[in-house]
Parts: sequence; C-alpha cells; structure tokens
Amino acid sequence: MEPDKICTGNTEDEVWQQLAADINADIWEYQALIKQGAREIKLDIDIDLGGGFEGGYATTCFSSPLTDPNFRFAAHEQDFIDEIGKFFGMQDVKIGFKQLDDRLIIKTNDTDKVKALFADPSVIEVFTVLTDFDFGIRLHNVEGSDQKQAFLELNIKDGITDVEILRELYHAFCVVLDKLEQ
Repeated sequence: MEPDKICTGNTEDEVWQQLAADINADIWEYQALIKQGAREIKLDIDIDLGGGFEGGYATTCFSSPLTDPNFRFAAHEQDFIDEIGKFFGMQDVKIGFKQLDDRLIIKTNDTDKVKALFADPSVIEVFTVLTDFDFGIRLHNVEGSDQKQAFLELNIKDGITDVEILRELYHAFCVVLDKLEQ
C-alpha cells in the first residue's frame, strides 16, 4: 500500500514541518513514509470507531528496516499477567533506570546493548508514560524470497493525532534507531 504522504529532509525539524502541516485531529487513516537523511521510517495511524455490534480500534505504528538481523529486544508495559509471571520465575532485563524497570518488561539477547538503547533522557521520558504499546525488533518476510528482514517497530494501541505527542514518539524512536545502526 502506498503511503498518503512522503516527507523528505535531512533533519527531524525538516520532516516534521511537513508532517505537522499534514496531520490533523480529524484523520482516521494516515500513512507516511519519512525519509530523513539515509533512513526511512513508516508512520501508520489507523482509527476505526466501529459501529453497531462491532468494537472499534485505534493504532499508531512507527517502523524502520534494520541492517543487523542478529540483535533482538522486545519491550512492553508490565501488566497483571506479567506480575504473576515474575512471581513464578519469569525473567526480564533490568536496565538500571528504576522508572523503566518498575513498569516495563524487556527481553533481549544482549543486555548491555539494550541498556544503551534506553539510556537517553528523551527515550526514558517517553517510555515512562507511554501505555498500551510494544516496542522491539521484529522479523518480516522479504517479498519474493525466503529471507527475513529485521525492523524496529513501535506499536501503540491508540490512534495518536496530537502532533506534539507524535513528534516526541518519533524523536525517541529515532534515538533508538540511531543507536541500533551505529
């Protein structure tokens, strides 16, 4: 599916000016391909209010391909089921930031690398307050082959249309993406 908008620029400010002019609170479905420097990030907002007997849903997703297919991590907000799992021995990574350690479940194959990903104050700030999300590296099939491509993905169970909140999420996503690609 082709994106609604392609935003191109060398800096976050350049691409965000284009996005801010395009996004408004009345959007129900929006897709943008953000080309900032050498990176490409997809932004997908989908809001369906449902109707009749159907329940609605809303999602916001940032996604970008990665070059390292070996590193893995997954993070989500801790819930009641996770608390029970921890009681019975489920392990998650402690990254050394109490405000995140107390509210996130993080799994990884490289603890030191994941600690570095979450060390930036803007990343800590976003993930201290964000709810109903999953964040991590996912593998997707490459069309027309047996290969898989790694993607950094932030999936939020909310249709976020507030431009300032979207920009904060985008910035934190880019900080993590930069650290992954170093």
